[in-house]
Amino acid sequence: MTSSPPPPAHPAARPRLIATDLDGTLLGDGGAVSARNAAALRRAADAGAGVVLVTGRSQHRLGKVYSQLGARYLAICANGGVVYDPAGERVLACRPMPPAHVRRVCALLRERVPEVVFAAHVECGGRVLHEPGWPRNRKAADAPPPTVLPDVTGGPVVKLQARAPGREPESFVALVAATVGDLVEVTRQGYLGLVEMSRRGVTKGSALAAVAGELAIPAADVLVFGDMPNDVPMMLWAGRSVAVANAHAEVRAAATDVTLANVEDGVGVYLERLLDGRA
Repeated sequence: MTSSPPPPAHPAARPRLIATDLDGTLLGDGGAVSARNAAALRRAADAGAGVVLVTGRSQHRLGKVYSQLGARYLAICANGGVVYDPAGERVLACRPMPPAHVRRVCALLRERVPEVVFAAHVECGGRVLHEPGWPRNRKAADAPPPTVLPDVTGGPVVKLQARAPGREPESFVALVAATVGDLVEVTRQGYLGLVEMSRRGVTKGSALAAVAGELAIPAADVLVFGDMPNDVPMMLWAGRSVAVANAHAEVRAAATDVTLANVEDGVGVYLERLLDGRA
């Protein structure tokens, strides 16, 4: 039985900018945008709010999402490493890690975890390099096929991913953070032991702050939705942050409000309440 979301912690004026994570938040567990969520975002945009998609995905995995949304919103990709304009199909901003930096990070992690394997998003998210042994993501069938190389550190990397088969996910994240957390941003966007690293200072929050700054919109007028630890920086920055009910404990702790789960159209339900003056 679908429950009602709790009342907002602090009713406020309508936001001028709405930013939402995709997987586990706006998208259902099958990876699709529901008609209700799509309609709520379009209604918010028609009412004057800007809409930004904020995701760990590369821009080349947004085609189906845009089709289901029926609109092409600005996107922050690769956990903040890339800002993408779908209207012009161009990258507006890109903040990669230099090759020497990536090589050092990989070397330090190999010393601690010999079985670790890496994937690198290069060319501002335009191409993905996998080391041999990296598991194929069957959910990423909409992405360009990866290039398999023995060394993925030959060029600037906008997002570095690491897996360690057999390692407990939480302990692996903690180990990576302890080993290279002073060199890169360390986060994750799922429960399967996939650790993601970006250039120091590059997060969903930093990229969203930059986009809002370009639009002259203060943090107080920004509303965000999220579910995983990589969403926490933008939730702490925004004036109003909403966790879906299925969110990680870190996200719920950082949020100012909670809505229904992603499979219950939590984003759409919350926006409907907001636009109807009930939130």
